[in-house]
Amino acid sequence: MKVTTHALVLACATFGSAQLTSKAWSDAYVKATAAVAKMSLGEKVGILTGRGQLVANTTGATSSAPSIGFPGLTLQDGPIGTRAVSNNSAFPAGITIAATWNRDLMRQRGAAIAAEFYGKGIHVHLGPMTNMMRAPAAGRNWEGFGGDPYLSGEATYEHIMGVQSQGVQATVKHLLLNEQEHQRMSSTSNADDRTLHEIYLHPFIRAVQAEVAAMMCSYNQLNGTYACENDKLLNGIVKGELGFRGYIMSDWFATHSTSNSANFGLDMDQPGGLLSPFFGLALQAANALGSVPTSRIDDMATRVLAAYYKLKQDTNYPALNLNAPVQADHATLIRQIAAAGTTLLKNKNKSLPIQKPASIAIIGSDAGANPDGVNSCTDRNCNKGVLSMGWGSGSAGLPYLVTPLDAITAKASTTGTNVTSSLSDTDLTAAKKAATGASYALVFISADSGEASSTVEGNAGDRNDLKAWHSGDALVNAVASVNNNTIVVVHSVGPIVVEPWIDNVNVTGLVFAHLPGQEAGNSLVDILWGSVNPSGRLPFTIAKSIDDYAAKVDYTVISLSPITINYDEALNIDYRHFDSAGIAPRFEFGFGLSYTTFGYSALSVSGSIGQYTPPTGNGSSVDASLHATAYTITATITNSGSVAGTEIPQLYLTFPASAGEPPYVLRGFEAVQLSAGQSKTVSFPLSRYALSTWSTINQRWEVASGTFGVAVGASSRDRRLSGSFTV
Repeated sequence: MKVTTHALVLACATFGSAQLTSKAWSDAYVKATAAVAKMSLGEKVGILTGRGQLVANTTGATSSAPSIGFPGLTLQDGPIGTRAVSNNSAFPAGITIAATWNRDLMRQRGAAIAAEFYGKGIHVHLGPMTNMMRAPAAGRNWEGFGGDPYLSGEATYEHIMGVQSQGVQATVKHLLLNEQEHQRMSSTSNADDRTLHEIYLHPFIRAVQAEVAAMMCSYNQLNGTYACENDKLLNGIVKGELGFRGYIMSDWFATHSTSNSANFGLDMDQPGGLLSPFFGLALQAANALGSVPTSRIDDMATRVLAAYYKLKQDTNYPALNLNAPVQADHATLIRQIAAAGTTLLKNKNKSLPIQKPASIAIIGSDAGANPDGVNSCTDRNCNKGVLSMGWGSGSAGLPYLVTPLDAITAKASTTGTNVTSSLSDTDLTAAKKAATGASYALVFISADSGEASSTVEGNAGDRNDLKAWHSGDALVNAVASVNNNTIVVVHSVGPIVVEPWIDNVNVTGLVFAHLPGQEAGNSLVDILWGSVNPSGRLPFTIAKSIDDYAAKVDYTVISLSPITINYDEALNIDYRHFDSAGIAPRFEFGFGLSYTTFGYSALSVSGSIGQYTPPTGNGSSVDASLHATAYTITATITNSGSVAGTEIPQLYLTFPASAGEPPYVLRGFEAVQLSAGQSKTVSFPLSRYALSTWSTINQRWEVASGTFGVAVGASSRDRRLSGSFTV
């Protein structure tokens, strides 16, 4: 199928992108400007400066401004739920919601998390975390949304829309190129301008389109300059090119100067106090000396207040109460999301779903409970029992944790199924004994990671490798040697190498459950017994070897001199690299199985590129015309199986050769629920921006002339329909 186009008027906007003159922002700025005019210098500086970790009851806080009735802001981690409080929920991790490929669930999760922040009177939610999975072993990958900027951007947008629908400020982080934990405070991440724009900046563009209240700059240097005082990044790109109207805060202790930070775009320093002394009195002194003009301090204060007023937090916002019971029925949503993100990767002989077996063996510590208690490890910095989340500031306390052992045992009791278990990872004799003769042998393995603030089992934030922890490979092989219906269940922060056992004929199933949160056991039972048809799809590539990936963590030990991390792979991360280099993955990006089958048909391409004049001045990357629909791709998806299910059709583009893009680039997806035999037509809008590459010479988005290939399919390698159009 080929469509040749000519210049026509562009269609209406499809992204709901924020305008630089959006009424919500404009009204908030009017109110904030009037308020700032009434404030003293001390009050202005007070709302820009953290109160110090020993003073604030929350992760961060600013001072009040009595002259305008401003109570000060409270800020709290984190992306998975409210950290360091009681009566909270522990939601599935970012990598799990990304695996759902479901925009509705992404938004619902954001709204539910924010409802708990609101109920506790916390103004600012320190999330989402939207750094890319550049290096698959990087410690905080699990907080984010995987290895593709488009998928990550959609999850970022929906999360922010959900959070801010509850009147809570969202904070998108970490700006920018904060892609590993080793030397995160003393490294420079060096990337060219095109790579920065097309890969790492895209989720932040979507955040601005969602009218995010705040951004958090990162610890690392960016091309030789600390991110929190990087004039090109903060002023030139974020506030200039993106037209961001909210405020930029530092990561905790990521500020390195007073005048440079303030003048080059930082609006708020956190956490403040004696260990972070660059704002507060130092900022007032810099103003007195003329190195930070009053106009800049006014702009900083206006941005902070505008976000506060935009979210209407000046009207009946709850008082701070970190112990307020606010969980509502979030457990139901948590269970739904965790099941929707669970990804079925192997199902030999249709071993799953389970059908009233005589016996089930449950093997491995990841099936059980932490013997010391679910919250016994600070910020979850241990891997004991079922792995529900990674560790660090992105974690949250667990109100409870339903283990797979308990949930499976309870389910088996309803069908008269006998359950045996061995929760030791190292006693292979006991594992074999439990598995011998069982109708199903369920082997649970895991891999953990987190923030550099903790080292867990020798892993200093980043994983040391991509192997299963606790000798998981040996455990799988031992069980598979005595049971010909071995199902492996993985709870992991990201990809693991499964080569030691994936082709074993006795390993009949592989279930990647990611990080499910508090309902871990229940959501898994929903999938194993088929009350929920698996619809999770991989948000990253699982390789046959860690050496197959384009980038790895630089494990240089901490030193006084910064290390240099060069992003030489440029645009080719994750599946883009595998496609460009012709490397066969074990399980490709976007892959996942179902208990039913789906057919694809009737691809249609319509539209035209139209005429477009880039705007002058600020806001070029979020200009509405740039994001208006130029083409519409449609396809018909049919459930050709016997049970209801959800398919995730994915749209990939092939750019003209002159564009210099990877062979296939994700540009659309939908979660389509279909009953048996049902068909639906799915539409994928394509904007000029979706067809553009970043011109480093002209500093704008440009569309290459030539033929664009269109592929719609079930994964990055399962492309079932193809077409093209010519620009």
